[in-house]
Amino acid sequence: MYKIEPMRQILLIVFTTILLLFNCKEDSAKEINSSLEVNIHSTLERLLNEEDTDGDTKITIDDTADKSFKIQTIDGNETIIEGTMALTNLLQELVLASAENDSIAIIELDKLNEPPVDRISRMIKDYYWDGLTRHLDEDGIQKLIKDTKNQNLVSQSLRIYVPHTDTVAFNYFKSLEEKLPIKTIKLPENITSEFVKSINNEPGILSLKLVKDGNSYKGVPFVVPGGRFNEMYGWDSYFESIGLLLDERVDLAKGMAENFQYEINNYGKILNANRSYYLTRTQPPFYSSLISEVYKKTNDTDWLKDQLITAIKEYETVWMVMGKRLSSNGLNRYLAEGIGVPPETEEGHFDEAIHEFAVNIDMSPASYIKAYSEGEINDKNLDEYFIHDRTMRESGHDTSYRMDGFAADLNLVELNAMLYKYENDFRDLIKNEFGGSLTIGDKTYTSDYWQQQADKRRASVNEYLWNEERGLYFDYNVETKSQTDFVSATTLAPLWANLASKEQADKLVKTAIPLLKEKGGLAASTEDSRGAISEIRPQRQWDYPNGWAPHQIMAWRGLINYGYEDLAQELIYRWLYMITRNAVDYNGTIPEKYDVVEATHKVFAEYGNVGTDFQYITKEGFGWMNASYQYGLSLLKPELRNQLNQLKRPDTIF
Repeated sequence: MYKIEPMRQILLIVFTTILLLFNCKEDSAKEINSSLEVNIHSTLERLLNEEDTDGDTKITIDDTADKSFKIQTIDGNETIIEGTMALTNLLQELVLASAENDSIAIIELDKLNEPPVDRISRMIKDYYWDGLTRHLDEDGIQKLIKDTKNQNLVSQSLRIYVPHTDTVAFNYFKSLEEKLPIKTIKLPENITSEFVKSINNEPGILSLKLVKDGNSYKGVPFVVPGGRFNEMYGWDSYFESIGLLLDERVDLAKGMAENFQYEINNYGKILNANRSYYLTRTQPPFYSSLISEVYKKTNDTDWLKDQLITAIKEYETVWMVMGKRLSSNGLNRYLAEGIGVPPETEEGHFDEAIHEFAVNIDMSPASYIKAYSEGEINDKNLDEYFIHDRTMRESGHDTSYRMDGFAADLNLVELNAMLYKYENDFRDLIKNEFGGSLTIGDKTYTSDYWQQQADKRRASVNEYLWNEERGLYFDYNVETKSQTDFVSATTLAPLWANLASKEQADKLVKTAIPLLKEKGGLAASTEDSRGAISEIRPQRQWDYPNGWAPHQIMAWRGLINYGYEDLAQELIYRWLYMITRNAVDYNGTIPEKYDVVEATHKVFAEYGNVGTDFQYITKEGFGWMNASYQYGLSLLKPELRNQLNQLKRPDTIF
């Protein structure tokens, strides 16, 4: 063995010790330099003055500064921060620090250079869900009082409508009237379309579930879409819950299921949203999916049974009443009852549609609608038009030329796929958790019964909605007794519900995906189906070129159901790249809708683009967009996530 001489050994030990001390000092310096201590307000002011050249309180690629900012620390040192994203992150970190009411902030350099995917996902989990959470009680009602939807009310008080039989809620909100500018109103036992119209000029919020909290009550929490939406929406809540469950916010997903149950038991249906003018409208049915997925997290069989009983009640009383939402062919439609103009719409929204009614009597559309709403004009054709318009809104696809003017006549593909999944969920839950049968009152439901219901629906879907020649599912018009020819992303919904045969799935994927796939994911429809756009035929937000989170999520899951893993990965990557690229370039913006053809959040659409109007930092994102991001990442292969963090364009990968 080689031996070191004693003197050399001593020198080596000394040298090694010095080297270790130097390295420790260097590591310590690195640790010190990994964070910057700065004055929040002066740094923030200078950052905006130098880098926010268009004055919109954001730092984006539209700002014309050189994207290089010299940050000055408390100890007099200087560090240069470069690039749109790093400067955006600095802006956000300063604003987050200022929320603590401190004047000095410790800015972590790792946060400024955080990989974009990691940062967006972390912000959703740590900040956005909390920013979107509401609860309808004394503490939570403040945001509703300040809601922009209450600014034009006849009365300055926020009206809270309470179910006829909920004495607890009525007494609770009544007791708050001395503290808060609210007015509590008990709804009649029988809620008619005439009654709902009578309160449209003084709309209000509908109460949700309260639970005992010491000597008072707390509202069961729920998540709102974001922006101007401060109420709990129907299908938004399910898709939001997908993200919530991934982020271990089981409390919020469970709360939404419990609020659904409250709505069914007290308002007769899961509401479009808990506003008074939505009392005659439901939304796409995802209740069975929600309770199934919450149950996987909680394993609370008592809770599941309670929710399952309510879900079966909703299925039978909302969806399976012949002549209403059930057609004679065994398939379902949407049917939103109500009278007159939907009050949530923007002024002028119906001008194009009303023009043909108004021109015959030499009136402007605005004057005609006013006279119609006040009962001075009776028009049965217009009555029917608004039934279809409300029904389109009940479908969640408000608005789209797919069903414009005849929505109540359509057996929609996605609705029947959703109800097929209800029937299969009921079958599986009863079989796996309740021994094959569940007794509700004097009626016993077996898993075999639900299998029969699902089989009947599948047969009807194949007969009326499947087009073998074209390899697509189309909506069916019960009045004309024919399929429509509008190609929508909803043609893929049977894959999500496991309704298609393997042969149908293969043909559908081969046909539909090339028609709908765009730079940023799946378009809501094809351009040919949407048709030409003009001044008298404006763009509709649920049509080409826009893409929507529910369509993407359902398509990804559907493709995976049938073994199309690689295609699912590509579509997930396209969608996530679009969101990530826009967030990097536009100050973290995660809005409601995107133009997937151009892969941008800069869209022309009705009602604007919720989630783009904020200062300095978005604290919410947008509900189901957040969920689509988290869900997409949960499915994306690690190597593709790495490439997404490097912002590699989809066309360089696929």
